[in-house]
Amino acid sequence: MFTAAFVVIEAASAFGLILVILMHSGKGGGLSDMFGGSMGAAAQGSTVVERNLDRITIVLSLIFAFATLTLDLRLQ
Repeated sequence: MFTAAFVVIEAASAFGLILVILMHSGKGGGLSDMFGGSMGAAAQGSTVVERNLDRITIVLSLIFAFATLTLDLRLQ
């Protein structure tokens, strides 16, 4: 039961990381522009949408790392 829960957490965080990373804007913009990320980007540098995407990416990567390490220790 414990192992299955961490497998689900790891799969969900991996899928979430893929989606969030794809939403980041690159040099030419990205999916974050759809949500207002391009408005005032020249004046502000980093937009609110990009900063929130950065925070979400960090949290999801920490969850993914924790789940991976827990599964590794659990399955040894």
